[in-house]
This record gives sequence, C-alpha cells and structure tokens, in this order.
Amino acid sequence: MREAILLCYSTCPDAASARRIAETLVGERLAACVSQLPGIRSTYRWEGTVHNDTETLLLIKTTAGCFDALKTRLLDLHPCELPELIAVPVEYGYSTYLDWIRQNVGD
Repeated sequence: MREAILLCYSTCPDAASARRIAETLVGERLAACVSQLPGIRSTYRWEGTVHNDTETLLLIKTTAGCFDALKTRLLDLHPCELPELIAVPVEYGYSTYLDWIRQNVGD
C-alpha cells in the first residue's frame, strides 16, 4: 500500500519566517513542496483578546511517515508561542503528483 499523503496548514506572522520554514522543510526532505500564500487575514482569540492579523499561510505537502519529524522541526523554527499546524489526509489527487511527493520526502 502506498504511503498516505498529508496537506499541512501552518500560518506565519511574516514572509521571512514563512520562507525560512519552507526552505528548511524542503531542504531537509520533510516536505516535497511548501506553498506560501501571503496576505491572509486571521481573526483569533489569544489570551482573552481578539486579534486580527495579516499572516502568510503555508501549505505543506508531505507523507504521514514524515509528519512527526516535520512537526518537531516546524515547532523548533516557528516564531510563535503556539504555532498552527493542522494535517489533512489527501484522499484523492493526481496519482503522478502524489507519487512525486512520496519520492521527495524522507530518505
């Protein structure tokens, strides 16, 4: 059976930290690709106050087998006290692309 593919979401407070995280995750083969979407607006409650901030969204393509190592590395690199990291299994996709992800993460 083929290894499951995950699409992970994480937001960063600025483009520099997003770029650093993306380059590290791909460089260390923890992700095959990280798309950076600047200019999103996030509204959230933190420590009793509602915040409304501009952030950069990372869309991280990886495998289930690399998730724990990716999580550890992202938490080390991320500048926020409580980084967002949500992983969603990819049930359907272009099989050739999904195989490319599998080939470009891990050993």
